Amino acid sequence: MAEINDFKDLKIWQKGMDIAEKCYFLTKPFPKDELYGIVQQIRKSAVSIPANIAEGYGRRSTAEYIRFLVDFSRLT
Repeated sequence: MAEINDFKDLKIWQKGMDIAEKCYFLTKPFPKDELYGIVQQIRKSAVSIPANIAEGYGRRSTAEYIRFLVDFSRLT
């Protein structure tokens, strides 16, 4: 098992970043009038996955951070 020195070493964070990138790519051809509607909602929700993992990494409690990771691992 690889050593984890940072949240970026976590596979779940990496998967979250992949999801966010794919969402941006997939929503790019959407109509411009949807830019501030469904496109924004999709992109914000996708970005929240790795952002919340990064936020959880900064928590002082290991148990609390593990809860962050378990919750997000169920999504993938």
